[in-house]
Amino acid sequence: MLNSSDSIHRLIAQLARLPGIGRKTAGRLAFHLMKVPGEEAIELADAIRDLKERVGFCSICFNITEDDPCPICRDDQRPRNIICVVEEAMDLAALEKSEGYRGLYHVLGGRISPLDGIGPDDLKIKELLARVDDKVEEIIIATNPNVEGEATALYLSKLLKPLGVKITRIARGLPVGGDLEYADGMTLARALEGRQEIDR
Repeated sequence: MLNSSDSIHRLIAQLARLPGIGRKTAGRLAFHLMKVPGEEAIELADAIRDLKERVGFCSICFNITEDDPCPICRDDQRPRNIICVVEEAMDLAALEKSEGYRGLYHVLGGRISPLDGIGPDDLKIKELLARVDDKVEEIIIATNPNVEGEATALYLSKLLKPLGVKITRIARGLPVGGDLEYADGMTLARALEGRQEIDR
């Protein structure tokens, strides 16, 4: 059985695996959890367990959801002729918060990044192509405005062009090198309004 110091080291090691959390921050979090009342720590553990047991991915758009299909895909009030393609579910949430777009989405699950070992086959690109039928008139590519996001957008546009669908890219209302999840609602709304067709 682990003694208390082994338990703390184990927790620090697990917390340090989270993105953006180094060993120092993980240590602070671990010692903070030692100080909180037991019920608070149990609530955190229960929330993590519920996340893993109840939350999954929508079988249509690959957004995170507890129900399949997700509420966005089930919403009959949304136009079915336009799909906005984003890298991650956090980007979808940011666009929804802006209230500048009411169509459907498709979450790729990342972006093409050879340096990180992520290629087109690691993303939900085939599933996107399968969704493009005669009802879909426009695909908005809303990948992040950085090198990998731009490469992903160009790759998608080459695959989508032969399908006869209008392809647009969100406008440059976002800073190059930035992430959608950190942009404010007004910037995102203007970026969507100013989207342009990709003609390469």
